[in-house]
Amino acid sequence: MTYRRAGVDIEEGDRFVRIISPLVRKTFRKEVLTDIGSFGALFKLDVVRYKEPVLVSGTDGVGTKLKVAFMMDRHDTVGIDLVAMCVNDILTSGAEPLFFLDYFATGELRPEKAASVIEGIVAGCKEAGCALIGGETAEMPGFYEKGEYDLSGFAVGAVERSDIIDGSGINAGDCLIGLSSSGLHSNGFSLVRKVFFEQEGMDPQAHVAELGTTLGDELLKPTRIYVKAFAALKGKVPVKGMAHITGGGLTGNLPRIFPEGIGAVVQKGSWPAQPVFGLIARKGRVPEEDMRRTFNLGIGYVVVVPEESSSNTITLLKDAGYDSFEIGRTEKGRKEIRYE
Repeated sequence: MTYRRAGVDIEEGDRFVRIISPLVRKTFRKEVLTDIGSFGALFKLDVVRYKEPVLVSGTDGVGTKLKVAFMMDRHDTVGIDLVAMCVNDILTSGAEPLFFLDYFATGELRPEKAASVIEGIVAGCKEAGCALIGGETAEMPGFYEKGEYDLSGFAVGAVERSDIIDGSGINAGDCLIGLSSSGLHSNGFSLVRKVFFEQEGMDPQAHVAELGTTLGDELLKPTRIYVKAFAALKGKVPVKGMAHITGGGLTGNLPRIFPEGIGAVVQKGSWPAQPVFGLIARKGRVPEEDMRRTFNLGIGYVVVVPEESSSNTITLLKDAGYDSFEIGRTEKGRKEIRYE
């Protein structure tokens, strides 16, 4: 009996590292001090740039969206999702993403398939401007279904302490600027899969006219990364608060950044409807309130700015390639969202 016969092929693991090393190095910033293969990755914080740096960290996974990737046998986008879910979270504090680590676990390592996943992570890191500084690949026979894997990640960023965005300055009458999502992003897929595949028996490879693409391609659209959106606003408009709209939707995520005594009203129909959400609601007969609490419904990120900065904010975001809309206002009251 050998380790290989038990299901773990060290040679394949080594080959995987050789495949991904050139890709990973493309994300390295000048602050990275170690190469791939070290026990710990070293990153030198630029102390000249920061007077009082504060590190901001976040971790997340892709969730059951991975099941759709397995069904489509397409693995080049879920890595982008992984990076996006982490860096968008730390961005809400005003942090610049510095570096990222990933964890890839599978029952049997297939280097080419795993490399496709890493390609997505590399693409996400390059979009966010952070270095893929390290990671872990775990081969665990008998733990996962054949051909399946799990994926999680960890991001670290930095922000000047005086520049931290925490929502404390939000007042009644401020504007909510919603930035378009690319679709479902990486939330609500347990409900999505239940509706489309278990209840309706739909084929992920089938073209859906309402979506203008195959069902699987629509569901695998990667989560949008908003780092460059904030960069376009920084120093140009007074950003009072930011929220990443993930599981819980606007209803669950916006109140997290409000101070006590502040809520918000969101104007229904103030941004374009995306067909995938209507399809889910109709096919699954999902109540409106459940849709709001489960999905982003077309708004992936929200920036809170003073009323007089609303128009300029939307213009700056458009110039940076992000569609955005004034979707509501803050108001005095309980820390909750109401819809009109």
